[in-house]
Amino acid sequence: MTYRLDFGALLQYLGFFLEGTAVTLGLTAFASLFGISIGIAGAAAMRSKNQWLRKLVAGYVELIRNTPFIVQMFFFFFGLPSLGLRLSALAAAALAMTINLAAYAIEIMRAGLEGVPIAQSEAARSLGLRPLPIFGLIVLPQALANVYPALVGQITITMLESAVVSQIAVVDLTHVADFIQSRSFRSFETYLVVTIIYLLLAIALRRLLAFAGRGLFAGRVR
Repeated sequence: MTYRLDFGALLQYLGFFLEGTAVTLGLTAFASLFGISIGIAGAAAMRSKNQWLRKLVAGYVELIRNTPFIVQMFFFFFGLPSLGLRLSALAAAALAMTINLAAYAIEIMRAGLEGVPIAQSEAARSLGLRPLPIFGLIVLPQALANVYPALVGQITITMLESAVVSQIAVVDLTHVADFIQSRSFRSFETYLVVTIIYLLLAIALRRLLAFAGRGLFAGRVR
């Protein structure tokens, strides 16, 4: 039996591919913005003198990094309603992606902060600067520059892992692929196209963020 490729059958679903791609990118952008923000705050908390705060953040990191993302997402979507908190599929997916990315960002940022020589903070204190300006203006920019490639890699991984949000009926790229192949009966062509789209998105995302990093950190990011 010879299988005939027919990509033309998918042309009528172009709008669905675009819609799914937009949802995937939107979720990635939301999770990246808030996840990295939480990561910075969490990494700063890990340097706190408050032992309980450090243990709380460390526990959060261990919990998220040692449990499957899909289980975390199911907890928010299926588990929280038992406590009276019902989230839409899109909100549950965005929350799960953000919390997951944040846990990895905390560890990445912690390494970045530890890589900044403490002598710089001490010199700033000797000039009369307060802790918050020292962190925000001196330590954080250098830490971000040091770990920026790792953050870019984690954002890309998060985008690729977002494919599982289709399991709670979020109309992302993978959900769209499932819908199209069930209507067109062209499974091979459909999933080949979606594979290529994910590949192109990952490459484009890495290059775009690398370009932005070179501008933000004046050539310190490769």
